[in-house]
Amino acid sequence: MSTRTAASTTAMTALFSGLVFGVGLIVSGMANPAKVLGFLDLAGLWDPSLALVMAGAIGVGLVAFFVANKRTVSFIGAAMQLPTARHIDRRLVIGSALFGIGWGIAGFCPGPALVALGMGEIKALVFVAAMLSGMLLFEMLEVARLYVIHRITISKGQS
Repeated sequence: MSTRTAASTTAMTALFSGLVFGVGLIVSGMANPAKVLGFLDLAGLWDPSLALVMAGAIGVGLVAFFVANKRTVSFIGAAMQLPTARHIDRRLVIGSALFGIGWGIAGFCPGPALVALGMGEIKALVFVAAMLSGMLLFEMLEVARLYVIHRITISKGQS
């Protein structure tokens, strides 16, 4: 398979997967922030439907990872690239907490926010702009952090 054909196949598979995911979010109501906030409102009118959606997603994910771990290439012939990191560090915990706080405030996480943006939701536009700003800020801080580490490593090597 040529590089161009492989890239086209990968792009079409990603597009199809994204469309299926987006339709699933719409059908399940998870693109509606009120639904998500209802799930997080344990003291009020709690809506457990998100837990059922999560349980279904976890089940599908478990099967998918079980199958993926047995393969060396994907179904479309691409190399398998599964996560290898296993440790939990401070950066992961802080990032997870920030994600959860943002999710609880806005009622969006990235996937549903993009679906809601596609549906013309103004709240989603604000969320996606804030999300992209946060991603840019993280990248800038990460570059600065790596630069400092590099400079410290160089200075220790010269002393």
